[in-house]
Amino acid sequence: MEKPDRGLGWKYDLPAPNTEANIDPRLSKPPYVLTDINENHLELSRITLKLRGGWIVTGAVISITALTFTIDYFNHFPLARNLSGLKELSWYIFFHACIFSILTPYVRMDFGLPKNEPIRFNRQRRKIYFYQYRFNLLNPFGKKGWGVIPVAYDWDDLTLEAYRIYAPGYGGIKEEVKISICKPGTNEIIDRVFFTDDIEEGEHCWAIVRLFMQQGPNAIPDFLHPTANPDEVPNSNLGKKAVFRNPFDRLAPKVQWPADMDLESRTAPNPGDRK
Repeated sequence: MEKPDRGLGWKYDLPAPNTEANIDPRLSKPPYVLTDINENHLELSRITLKLRGGWIVTGAVISITALTFTIDYFNHFPLARNLSGLKELSWYIFFHACIFSILTPYVRMDFGLPKNEPIRFNRQRRKIYFYQYRFNLLNPFGKKGWGVIPVAYDWDDLTLEAYRIYAPGYGGIKEEVKISICKPGTNEIIDRVFFTDDIEEGEHCWAIVRLFMQQGPNAIPDFLHPTANPDEVPNSNLGKKAVFRNPFDRLAPKVQWPADMDLESRTAPNPGDRK
C-alpha cells in the first residue's frame, strides 16, 4: 500500500498514536496548551490567529484612504472633465477593487475566528473532537465553507506531520505540525488540520496527549495542568501564562460546542455502548 500524500515542506511523521509516550526531560518550559483534563478527556487550545485585528485595521485604513481620495477627486472633478481624468479614476477604482477582493476574506476571518480552536481527546471513547474553523478564500461573501464545523475522528486514524519551509515573512523558516486523518482501512487523507506552529512544541504536546490516552490524567505532571483563569491564553514562547491584552481578542467569538458533541466529547460511553 502506498504512503499517504504529504504537503510541501513535510519532513517526517511524529510517533503513531499508540506508540509508548514519556514526558521529555528537556521540557523546562511547558507548552501551556492544556485547558481541561479529567478521567474522560483532555482538551488542548489552538491559537491559529496570532495577531487578531491586523486585517481589520488594514482594511479600515485602506477604506478611509480610498474614501478620502474619492471625495477629494469629485470635489475637483469639474477641473478634470476629460478622458484622461476619467481614465485615471477608472484605474484607481479597479486597483482598490482588487485590494478589497484580496482583503475581504482575511477581514472576515479576523471577525469570525473563535477565541481558540480546541481539540478534545476522549480516552474512554478513543475519539478526537476538533472545534474547527473553515474558510474559503475564493468565496469571501458566501456561507458555504465558512464558520465553525466541529468534527470527530477515531484516535487510531490520526497521523502527526512535521513541516518546515523557507518563508522570508516568518523570519526565514516557518514550522508547523499538522494532524492528518486517513479514511479507515486506507491511506486516503480525508482531512488535515493545524496542531502547533512549532515542531518541538508539537512533539511535546503530542507526547502529553499520547501519555494521557495511554495512562490517564494521573500520568500528567501537575505543572502541565491548566489554569482556572478563562482569560489566560497559552503561549509557550513567553514561558508563562499571558493574559489577553489585545482588545480584538476579547471581542472574538467564544467557543460554543454543539450540545450533543460537547456532551459526548466530555463523557464516557454507556456500558452498553462499549464494543
